[in-house]
Amino acid sequence: MRTAINDLRALIRQHEHKYYIENQPEISDAEFDVLMKELETLEAASDAPIPPDSPTQRVGGGAVLGTRIPHRNPMLSLNNSYDEQELREFDERVRRLLEDAPTEYVTELKIDGLGVSLIYEHGVLTRGLTRGDGEYGEDITDNLRTIRSVPLRLVETETPFPAVLEVRGEVFIPKDRLNEINVQREADGEPPFANPRNAAAGSLRLQDASITAARPLDIFIYTLNYAEGVEFTTHTASLEMMKRWGLKCNPHTDCHQSIEDVQNYYERWVAERHDLRYETDGVVVKVNEFSHQNELGTTSKYPRWAIAYKFNAQQAITTIEKIEIQVGRTGVLTPVAILKPVTLAGATITHATLHNEQEIQTKDIRVGDRIVLERAGDVIPKIVEVLTADRTGDEVVFVFPDRCPVCGTSVERSEAEVAVRCVNVSCVAQLKRRIAHYASRNALQIEGLGPATIAQLVDKELVRDVADLYTLEVEALSKLDRMGVPSASNLVYHIAQSKTAPVEKVLFGLGIFHVGETVAELLIEYFLSLDTLSKTTLEEIESIDGIGPQIAESVVNFFSQNQPLLDKLREAGLHCFTVETESIRPEASAVPDSFFSGKTFVVTGSLEGMTRTEASKEIKARGGKVTSSVTSKTDYLIAGEGAGSKYTKAVDLDIPILTAADFFEKLQQGDA
Repeated sequence: MRTAINDLRALIRQHEHKYYIENQPEISDAEFDVLMKELETLEAASDAPIPPDSPTQRVGGGAVLGTRIPHRNPMLSLNNSYDEQELREFDERVRRLLEDAPTEYVTELKIDGLGVSLIYEHGVLTRGLTRGDGEYGEDITDNLRTIRSVPLRLVETETPFPAVLEVRGEVFIPKDRLNEINVQREADGEPPFANPRNAAAGSLRLQDASITAARPLDIFIYTLNYAEGVEFTTHTASLEMMKRWGLKCNPHTDCHQSIEDVQNYYERWVAERHDLRYETDGVVVKVNEFSHQNELGTTSKYPRWAIAYKFNAQQAITTIEKIEIQVGRTGVLTPVAILKPVTLAGATITHATLHNEQEIQTKDIRVGDRIVLERAGDVIPKIVEVLTADRTGDEVVFVFPDRCPVCGTSVERSEAEVAVRCVNVSCVAQLKRRIAHYASRNALQIEGLGPATIAQLVDKELVRDVADLYTLEVEALSKLDRMGVPSASNLVYHIAQSKTAPVEKVLFGLGIFHVGETVAELLIEYFLSLDTLSKTTLEEIESIDGIGPQIAESVVNFFSQNQPLLDKLREAGLHCFTVETESIRPEASAVPDSFFSGKTFVVTGSLEGMTRTEASKEIKARGGKVTSSVTSKTDYLIAGEGAGSKYTKAVDLDIPILTAADFFEKLQQGDA
C-alpha cells in the first residue's frame, strides 16, 4: 500500500504543477478530485504517518499564531523611480560604481501583492514568513500551504535541491476574482476589500487556514535568497533553476544589454498592463550578475543593484465635500479632504491629505471644489489640480483653526516650520496617536491593539501614557465594547510579550521627534540601552555619523522631560533597561582584547560560507563597527571575491585590507 500511496502522491503533484504553475492542465477538475479522494482513502487506511508534503495536507485545522521570526537576510524595500531620467541616473550610478564593467539588467513586473519568504528543507516546504518589518517576518506557514501554486515538495532534477533553500515571492489575488470575494463578503455583512493587494494581505493573516484556502491566492517567486551548497552566477540562471524545481516565476521576465532596452520594456507594459489578470504598479530592474550585486551592496533600506520603475499615477476627477482636521501624535494639525467617492487605480478613494495650511492657501483649495486626484505610485491619493474653471461661486474658503479641534488649546505657529501644532501634551488625540504608533508593526507590534480599542482605553482613562498599557488587566479590558474575555486575554498576552522587544523598536515606538527607524538603529548601535542613551550628552550624540544637531537636541530634550515615563516603563519590566543589555557595549565587551574591538570595518565582495550581513553581525558582536563606505576613518576593509571600487578606494587611502581567509582567521582567534 505504501508504494501505491507514494505513486499517487507523485501523480497528484505532477497534475498540480501542470494546472497551477504551467497553466496546462492534462485532466479535468473532476478527474483530479477523484485522485485526491482516492489518496485520502488510502492514507486513512494506512498505519503510516502522513507527511506534511502530502497533497492532502494543504489545509490544516489549527489557528495561525503569527510568531515573529528573524529573516536570514533582511527583506529590503526597493527605491522608487517615476520617470526615464531617474532610471538613467540609476544606470549611471551602477556603471560608475562598477567602473563601467559590462552590465546586464533583468526586468520583471512589480506585482501588487504581499511579499513572502518560503523555506524548503531537503525539498519540503517547512516555513513561510511575511516580509514584516524587513528584519522579522510573521509565521504564516499554514496559510501559505493552502496556495496551490506553492509546491509542498520541489520537483527533483539532475541538480539536487539544496539542503536548505529560501526563495521570496509575491502573493496576489487575480483582479477578476476580487469581485467574487467582495460579493460574498457583502452577503456576510463584511466590508469589501478596496483592492487585490488588501485582499491578499488580509487572506494571508487570517487565523483560520481553512478560510484562506477558499481564497483564490496565487504567487510569483522573484528571487532566490539562499541555497545551501548551490551557487549561481546570475539572477536569470537562478530563476531558470527555480522553475525547474517547480516554483512559479513570472513569465514576463526579460534580460537586457542596455538601459534603452529597459525603457522599451517599461513602455510596453505601460500600454499592456491593464490586460494582465493581476495588478502591477511598475517594473523592477535588477543587475543580473550576482558578483556585481555584491559589489554594489545595499543602503540601510534599499539594495543599490535594483530599483522599482513605477508606472505613472492614474488620475480621476471628484469633488471636495468638506475638510477635516486630524491631530497627530506630535500635535501637528493635518487637514484632510473628504471626497465624493471615486474609483482610482482599483481602489475607492474617499480621503486625501492636504498636508498643511500652506498647501491649502498655495493651491487655493476650497470646500466644494472639483479637483484632479491621482495616486502616486498607485498608492497615495494626492490632489494635483483644482479645476477653478468649474467653480460656481458656492465654494467655501477653508479657515484653518486657531484652536485644537480636540482639546480646544490654542495652536502654535512657528517660522521654523510650516506645521501648526497643538502644544497640549495631554490632548487625547495626541495620546491616541502616540499609543497607536507605539503598538504599530514597525515599533512594538502589539497585536489586537487597534484604533477602536485605543480610543476606548483613552476615553475611559484606563491609560494616560504608553506605560499604562502594562497595567491593564483582563477583567477591565473585557468590559470594553466588542472585546470579551478571550480577546482581552489575548491582548494582555501580546502586551506582555512586547516587553522583550528589541531596544531600537522601543526607542522608535516612543515617538521622539525626528527619530525614525534608521536613526533609532544608529543610536542603539552606539548606546545599546535606553538607560545609557538617557544619560548621555548632546555632544556625544552629535558625534555619531548620521546624527545631526537637530536630532541630538530632540533626543536630549525628550529624555530630560520624560523621566517619569521611563521609570514607569522600567518598573513594567521592559528588557531595554536591563544590565544585560548594557553589558554588550563595545567598551564593556566580554572579549575586550578582541582584534575587532573599537575598530571600524567595511565589508565588500562575496565571502564564501558567510553573507555580508552575517559578517557584520560577527564584527559587532566582538566590539567592532561596520559602515558602508570607505573613508579615512575606516580601520580595515574586508575584501571578498568580486571586490571592486571599495577595494580601489581603500588602496588609495592606504587602508589595511583583509582577505576573506584573514577575516575568518581573526574570527577564530577572537572565539579562542
